[in-house]
Amino acid sequence: MSAIDKVWASADEAVAGISSGDSLAVGGFGLSGVPIVLIDALNRTDVTDLKVASNNCGVDGWGLGVLLEQHRISRVTASYIGENKEFARQYLGGEVEVELTPQGTLAERLRAAGTGIPAFYTLAGVGTMIADGGLPWRYDAEGNVVATSPAKEVREFEVTRPDGTKVRKPHVLETALDIDVALVRAAKGDRHGNLVFNKSSRNFNPLCAMAGRLAIAEVEELVEPGEIDPDDVHLPGIFVHRVVELTPEEVQRKHIEKRTTQETMNR
Repeated sequence: MSAIDKVWASADEAVAGISSGDSLAVGGFGLSGVPIVLIDALNRTDVTDLKVASNNCGVDGWGLGVLLEQHRISRVTASYIGENKEFARQYLGGEVEVELTPQGTLAERLRAAGTGIPAFYTLAGVGTMIADGGLPWRYDAEGNVVATSPAKEVREFEVTRPDGTKVRKPHVLETALDIDVALVRAAKGDRHGNLVFNKSSRNFNPLCAMAGRLAIAEVEELVEPGEIDPDDVHLPGIFVHRVVELTPEEVQRKHIEKRTTQETMNR
């Protein structure tokens, strides 16, 4: 066994260090690449008051929806609420705080956290409540807005258009996310934590792992160090602290978000 072997015996052992109140970045895009085994293991603990950053919050009974149903999540930073009725109900009922963020901005806030960049300017959100403030973060039980987003700093920068002309445009300042723990899922990984992701699951999983001070990865296929060509590595092991190998049954346990058949396509 290597001196830097990062493989843990089980998901339950791997998530044991997560505490109530922690900020949590969770990978996945829709239902692709969701670390459901680690989420289920976390759900078997008594951890609560989690501040989650993720593209979405799963669906009812799957993914982060499992933790949401148990009221273990107190705040969500996400770009998408749809597909989860319980998420929408808790948000509008004042049970969970939600910071809606443009999808690209969310991705960059995670990447910035992983690369040591405290903040950055972006065009996304300028002229909207994203920049101007007033976006509802929390409602009370009667449906009244009780917390809103603050206004953000906006500065003009000179940018070059495709035709080569230069113009000054306003940009909004966004801050990196402060993430205690990241949960991700990879198609392949080695004992040093080098990971390979499959298709759209690569969208947010690498960024979440980069952002976490503690990154835990469940992998569908575990290989020995050196078996992954360096050119094929999507996320270097320096960003990953714990690896959990999935069983064949766990690998096959995947949901289809929207089933499309020939009959529905011809309607």
